[in-house]
Amino acid sequence: MKLDILAVAAHPDDVELGCSGTLLMEIKNGKKVGIVDLTQGELGTRGTIETRRAEAEKSAKVMGVSARENLKMADGFFQNDRNHQLQLVRAIRKYQPEIILGNALEDRHPDHGRAARLIADSAFLSGLQKIETKDEQGKMQAAWRPKYVFHFIQDRYLVPSFVIDITDVFEDKMASIACFASQFYVNGAEDDDEPQSYISTPDFLDSVIARARMMGKRIGVKYGEGFNTEKSIGFQNFDSLIKVVT
Repeated sequence: MKLDILAVAAHPDDVELGCSGTLLMEIKNGKKVGIVDLTQGELGTRGTIETRRAEAEKSAKVMGVSARENLKMADGFFQNDRNHQLQLVRAIRKYQPEIILGNALEDRHPDHGRAARLIADSAFLSGLQKIETKDEQGKMQAAWRPKYVFHFIQDRYLVPSFVIDITDVFEDKMASIACFASQFYVNGAEDDDEPQSYISTPDFLDSVIARARMMGKRIGVKYGEGFNTEKSIGFQNFDSLIKVVT
C-alpha cells in the first residue's frame, strides 16, 4: 500500500498526542496516511497490551488512516541497532511514504529520542539498494527513501522548525486522544482501579491544549502542531507559504 505520509512512533498514543492534527489535515486534503507503532506500550503504568491495541484501532478509525500496524519491539528496551533498523526498513519499503513523521529528537521519555534516531537512520538505510529485505510473502522489496523525515514535538518544549495549522481539525485530534481511555483522563477515570500516572490527570490534557494554542499563536492561528527537521526545507516560490495574521 503506497502512502503519502507515514507516522512512526515509539508508543501507541504518541502519534495522537504529537501529530494527529497534521495527519487529519492531510487526510482532509486527500492524502493517504498510515501509522506504525514501534512497541505495544507494555511498560505503561496503566492499561494492558490488549486494551492499548483496541484503543489504537479505535483511534485509527476516528482519524481515518489507511493503515496502522505495530512492530512489537520491546517497550523501553528497543535499540537503534541493525535488527531493529531492518525491521523498520521493511515497514518503510512496504508503505513507500513520501514523508515520515517521527518522535521528538529529545524528550522526557528516553524511548522518544531513541526512536527518533532509529526512524531517521532507518529512513536513510531504506534507500540503499544493497540492503536486502523481504515482505510478508517473501518477495524482495525495492529500495525506498522518503523525501523528508520530520519530528513532532512531545512533552519537552522544543523550538519548532515549522508549525502546521490544525485549527479546523483540533476537536478531532482531541477525540483521537480520548480513544486511549486507559491512559488519559476521561470523565469518571479518577474513580477507576488503575494507578494514577503523569499522563492520566486532567492537567496533562490541559497541557496538550495549551501547547497546541502556543504553537498556533506562533503562526497567528488558534491551534498548531510543531515539528523539527534536520534537513533544510526548500520552496519553489513564496506562494508555497501560508499567509497568516501575525
